[in-house]
Amino acid sequence: MSAAPRELPAAAATDEAAEAARLGTLFARQRAAFAAQPYPPRAQRSERLAALRAALGRHQDLLAAAMSADFGGRSAFESKMADVLGPVLEINHARRHLRRWMRPRRRHTELLFATNRAAVLYQPKGVVGIVAPWNFPVYLALGPLIAAIAAGNRALVKMSEYTPRTTLAVRTMLAEVFDESEVAVIGGAVATAQAFTALPFDHLVFTGSPAIGPQVMRAAAQNLTPVTLELGGKSPVLLAPEADLAAAARAVAHGKAFNAGQICVAPDYALVPEARVAEFAGAVGEAFRAFYPQVAGQADYTAIVTDRQHARLQELLADARTKGGVVTAAGTAGADRRMPLYVVTQVRDDMRIAREELFGPILPVIGYRSLDEALEYVNARPRPLALYPFGFGGGALSRILESTHSGGVTVGDWGWHVFNHDLPFGGSGTSGMGSYHGEEGFRELSHQKAVFWRQRFFPVSLFYPPYGRLVQRLVMRFYLGRPPAR
Repeated sequence: MSAAPRELPAAAATDEAAEAARLGTLFARQRAAFAAQPYPPRAQRSERLAALRAALGRHQDLLAAAMSADFGGRSAFESKMADVLGPVLEINHARRHLRRWMRPRRRHTELLFATNRAAVLYQPKGVVGIVAPWNFPVYLALGPLIAAIAAGNRALVKMSEYTPRTTLAVRTMLAEVFDESEVAVIGGAVATAQAFTALPFDHLVFTGSPAIGPQVMRAAAQNLTPVTLELGGKSPVLLAPEADLAAAARAVAHGKAFNAGQICVAPDYALVPEARVAEFAGAVGEAFRAFYPQVAGQADYTAIVTDRQHARLQELLADARTKGGVVTAAGTAGADRRMPLYVVTQVRDDMRIAREELFGPILPVIGYRSLDEALEYVNARPRPLALYPFGFGGGALSRILESTHSGGVTVGDWGWHVFNHDLPFGGSGTSGMGSYHGEEGFRELSHQKAVFWRQRFFPVSLFYPPYGRLVQRLVMRFYLGRPPAR
């Protein structure tokens, strides 16, 4: 077993030309390695996953420190919980179920082919490309990677230019477990990302913004590369009139404060009965202050990742104020890009906060008069990655689940469906396509090969010409019926 790493790697400027050249070499190596071993046995896949789990344990402090350095301050507990514990739980689940996932699935033949046999075999696709974002750089790199390894693939991982220290830390960790012919990590900025998505991968997994998703699809389409897209969107909270307002406010405040709201499944806005808007807005602010009495410099609270992102959030708030929004800060901002939660009421549709994914600690609270009106509001907008109903039960909850589209749902809280790895994680419509995690991730990154075995004595010659023989006419009559008289 390797010793625990001791030093945080320094951030260094990425040589884009060198990274692009390295990318082509690594892709060719992985293609050749896959051709030499196109179906890794279950034991090998399981051993690799176990080794990765052990490496995560050894590197947990280094990873947390690297992410904090990249963010300019990030909660070590949140880094370990999401970016280290999350992959560990996913590995445990995959190893526990891998034998069943890999087993060929028997399928039924048509009655016409009775006595023969059919099955689906799950075959590794080959070399999988994974594009990870900056907000959860380890979890969103390793989540698809775990599915790729479980399915028997090789993988190239492209990490964000906004997390250079984390990229080096992940590269160092993975090098302890995998040869680069199996798994390799690429850094670099836009030019490298474009070269990466243009490669003829056997599958490409992209986690990022809805604005970049179509560009990734266009690049992949040149090679007919299948894609999985996880794109985010405006995930609504829907509060019932009879909901426990204080409990809901606490959950929503946590969802907006975790990673400073820089999460694709963070609650984006809250739909609240009109009579309870002010009460709910105040309760969310109180809950945030209870979590974080001090925002500036507080180690448990995460900073906004870059000056550019911080400026974007300030522009959103300024736009809301200009258009009549009531903006209430739940704390005092500091000079270190740590932003308190801002709750906004009197929201209008022409405000940017009503139209753009916020991806930060801003919560618009919007009143509704009936469930019909609330559902109409949600369904009139692009499909979100998540939806969070609070206080609904019975027929009302069933109606919400059946009449709205979202990638996933957590009832009575936020985000926890993503942390349960027997559930698929994926979007719908503009929030993405395809899914990973659990069995669905294994299937997504496997070719589902249909296989039919003809029994030696099956009379297949009955289907040969010349046509019009008695048995052929009887078969057509049985399935299609007698043709109408002319």
